[in-house]
Amino acid sequence: MIGRLRSRRTSALTTLAAAIMASLVGCTPGDATAGSPGPATVAPPGVTATPTVAAIPTGRSTQTIDVSGESRMVHLYRPTGLTGSAPLVVMLHGGYGDGTQAENAYHWDAAADRGDFIVAFPDGTDRSWNAGGGCCGPASRTGVDDVAFLTEMVTTLGRETTLDPDRIFISGVSNGGAMAYRMACETDLFAAVGVDSTTMLVECSGAAPASVLHIHGSADPIIRYDGAPGRSYSPGSAPIDGPPVPDVAAAWRTTDDCPAPQTSSTGDVTTSTAQCPAGRAVELITIAGAGHQWPGGQPNPRAEVLGAGTPSTALDATRTISEFFASHPRSPAGTPGG
Repeated sequence: MIGRLRSRRTSALTTLAAAIMASLVGCTPGDATAGSPGPATVAPPGVTATPTVAAIPTGRSTQTIDVSGESRMVHLYRPTGLTGSAPLVVMLHGGYGDGTQAENAYHWDAAADRGDFIVAFPDGTDRSWNAGGGCCGPASRTGVDDVAFLTEMVTTLGRETTLDPDRIFISGVSNGGAMAYRMACETDLFAAVGVDSTTMLVECSGAAPASVLHIHGSADPIIRYDGAPGRSYSPGSAPIDGPPVPDVAAAWRTTDDCPAPQTSSTGDVTTSTAQCPAGRAVELITIAGAGHQWPGGQPNPRAEVLGAGTPSTALDATRTISEFFASHPRSPAGTPGG
């Protein structure tokens, strides 16, 4: 298993590096974005650098990504005035959602305007992601290779605009959060991971170090905090049975070689944070009484009918995760951290 994961990571990094180098050829020296402290982009020696127009337009747009003969959709948001080497956040919707729903419900466009980064909202297969461990829905049942799709998506975006390779991040909720963890376990494209209402369903002992922020409601009935089997999200589907949420955070502290975490509480929110080598961090935020929806987001009526509860107002998950990402780029030594 570990050998396969390392092989997949090496391939992803090599491909992305080639894509980013191709995008750099058309950029002028010193063209780093004012909103990102990432490195300036410089053309290779002997190549005349000329400015380019980003293929990703300002505002909302969509495009298709072709993987193994299949066309997949991704919705994009690029803030006005973003130039130079751009950070990227990949936001993965939950089960029975899609990229449009995630963009409209979780307010990532506003966060991108504040933080000067591009957001990608890809669509899962039939509103699901193959996150491992039998999860979830059609994508899992049919064996969709979502790791290949999301890797190709990041690589394609790196060909179309200059991405900062030290500031590529992934977020997700529920099934999308489990897929975000799978990407962190099976590739090393991402400097940091930020998830909500989810668990980790794949073997991850060979993961590359990365900063991790996990938000979870103590009363989540679908992906339970204590790791017991949760309530089925739809008729005929198996309940998600993952490790206890604190064990997921502990596993990442081991990966990141972290010390014991420090814990503090404010109202219903308890935060456990480990400050790790190379500027990495592993943070677990527990919201007392919260259920299975994105804190601070728009309510999902289907989720409410299925017993997921209403979104907690104790925390703005998008602002919290985006600020965590801004503080945790990949370290200069080449391992995720800052």
